[in-house]
Amino acid sequence: MQHKEESKKFYITTTLPYVNAKPHIGFALEIVQADTIARYKKLIGYEVFFNTGTDEHGQKIYDKALEEGKDPQAYVDEYAEKFRVLKDVLGLDEESLHFIRTSDPHHKHAAQVFWQRCAENGDIYQKLYKIKYCVGCELEKTDSELVDGRCPLHPNAELELREEENYFFRFSKYQQALLALYAARPDFVIPDFRQNEITLFVERGLEDFSISRLKAKMPWGVPVPGDDEHVMYVWFDALINYISTLGWPEDEEKFREFWGTLEKPNAIQLAGKDNLRQQTAMWQAMLLSAGLPNSKQVKIGGFITSGGQKMSKSLGNVIDPLEIVAEHGTDALRYYLLRHAHPFEDSDFSEEKFIEAYNANLANGIGNLVARVMTLAEAHVASPVAVEDRPFEWAIGEQIERYALNEAMDLIFEEVAKGDLYMQEHEPYKAIKSGDEAAREKAKADIIKMVRHIYHIAEHLAPFMPETAQKIKDTVKANKKPETLFARK
Repeated sequence: MQHKEESKKFYITTTLPYVNAKPHIGFALEIVQADTIARYKKLIGYEVFFNTGTDEHGQKIYDKALEEGKDPQAYVDEYAEKFRVLKDVLGLDEESLHFIRTSDPHHKHAAQVFWQRCAENGDIYQKLYKIKYCVGCELEKTDSELVDGRCPLHPNAELELREEENYFFRFSKYQQALLALYAARPDFVIPDFRQNEITLFVERGLEDFSISRLKAKMPWGVPVPGDDEHVMYVWFDALINYISTLGWPEDEEKFREFWGTLEKPNAIQLAGKDNLRQQTAMWQAMLLSAGLPNSKQVKIGGFITSGGQKMSKSLGNVIDPLEIVAEHGTDALRYYLLRHAHPFEDSDFSEEKFIEAYNANLANGIGNLVARVMTLAEAHVASPVAVEDRPFEWAIGEQIERYALNEAMDLIFEEVAKGDLYMQEHEPYKAIKSGDEAAREKAKADIIKMVRHIYHIAEHLAPFMPETAQKIKDTVKANKKPETLFARK
C-alpha cells in the first residue's frame, strides 16, 4: 500500500463472491477490511475507488438456477440484491464504493476485448482435454491437489471427469515472468508466507488452463468472440471485473489513475487463501498477456471457522452476518471482525466469543466511558467543549498500511483503557461535588480533558466503526449524554 506522497488516487478491491448462496461472514470480513482501508485512505487525502460486486457466471450458478426453476439472469438478479444490501448492513462508505456485476453489459464487452488482446498475443488456442473438475471451486484439479481422491475444500462433492474441446490460455508461457514479478516485488503478496507459497507453485511449472466451456453444455457465460459455440470460463471472465469496473478499455485516463501503469502500479487486491492461485498467478499472467499493468499488491487472508471447523451448510455452522447485525448492530460486527479476526490467519467465530468481546470492550469499554464522561459534561460544563480535528495518528495508520487492522484497533482501545484509568485515578465525578472551589475547577478541567480524549478516540475509530465514531462526535458537539451506544448483552 502506498503512502500519501506517492499518489492521490487509491484503488482497492475485494474478490467478487459467487451469487449461488447468501453472503457469509467470511466475505463480510473481507469487505469490512477493504472498507476500513478505503475510509482511512480517504481520511488522509486520497480519492478512493473501492470495488466490490458479484460474480454471476459459471456452472454452479447455472446448475442452481435450473434447480430452482429460474432463468439464470433472473436468478442472479435476485441474489445480487442480497449482496448489494451489504452496503447498508455493514456500513460501507457510499462515496468510494463501486458495485459491479459480471452480467453487466459493459463488463461482458470488456471481457471480450481482453480475450481478443490475449488472442492477438498468441496466448489462446484450442485443444481437446480431459480433466478432473471441482464444480465447487470451478477449477480443474491435479492428483497432487486431491485428498483421498477429492477436493480438500469440497470433500463432500464428487469430482467431475470432463473431456471436451476448449480454448486454453498459455499460462505456462508466463512462468518466468511471474517469478521475475515476485522477485522484483518481495511484498507483492502479503503476508510473505503466501508469496513463498505461490512462488513454489509457479516454480513447479504451470499448466495451461481452459478458458471456455461448450455453450451446448453450459450456456451461462460471456460469449467467446468469434465463436458462438463457446462461452468464457467463469474465472477468466470474473477476474476482468477489477478493470472493467474502471471503464476499461474506453476510459484509459481513469484506468491509469486508479489501476496504475507498468512503471507505477496502484491497485490493491484483498482475497482469501482459497483465491491465492487465481489472484496472484492466473490473473497476473492474464494482465501480462493483455499488455496491462500488474496489481500493486495482493493481501491474502484466512478463513473464519466455527467451533474450529470450516463452515458448511451440512454441518449447520454457517454464520449469517445479516443476522448478527440485526441483533447486535453494524458496528458491533465490524468491531469483532476487525479486532478479533486475524488479518492473515484463520480465525474462529462463536456466539460466546462475540458476546464476551462485545460486553468487555463495547458495552463496558467505549460505551461506558463515553456515557460517564458526557453525563459529567452535560451536568457540569456550561457549553460544548471546543474540539479540533487532528491529523490521523501515524502509529495507528502504520498498522492499517500493514493490513494489521487488529493491531490498529488494539492501539485505539488502549486509549479507551487510558481514559478509564484517568477517570479512576482523578475521580472527577467525586471532586466536582467538593466544597473546595479549587477541587471543583480541577474536576471541571479533568472533565473537559476527557471530553477531548473521547473525541480523539472517535477520530481514530472513524474508519473502523464509522457509526459509533459519528455518534461520539455528535454527543460531544451537543454536550449531551448519548443514548446507550452498546447495551450490555
